[in-house]
Amino acid sequence: MIVRKKIKTEEDRAKEAAKARAKQRKKMIRTKYGQTPLRHARKGVYSCIYGIVVLVLVLLMLVISFLAKGEIGVIFGLVGLGTLVLSAMGLYLGIKGLRERNKNYATCKVGIGMNGVFLIGMAAIFIRGLL
Repeated sequence: MIVRKKIKTEEDRAKEAAKARAKQRKKMIRTKYGQTPLRHARKGVYSCIYGIVVLVLVLLMLVISFLAKGEIGVIFGLVGLGTLVLSAMGLYLGIKGLRERNKNYATCKVGIGMNGVFLIGMAAIFIRGLL
């Protein structure tokens, strides 16, 4: 049995060309001037994650301190120091993320802002506790 190849007619070629043009047009609409969409900087994403972890830890410490009426132990001081270190690491990663090439830097900026506020806030709490 002989299998015949289907001979492409002019109409088939026109349909394929129209399909390719539609696909290219769809791609151009999705991206800016046909360029590939930018991805978020990896270190910026890590910086945001560190900021969220610090936020959760600080809120958890505040709630537990409120429920215990201020009678908290040394462990909460260590957790506070841990949040200070985590926010410093998040700030560092956010700054390093700004050096990545051809990336979207929104997560870097958000991470720097969040971790900077927590770093200053926790440092102020510790300095106030020392005085």
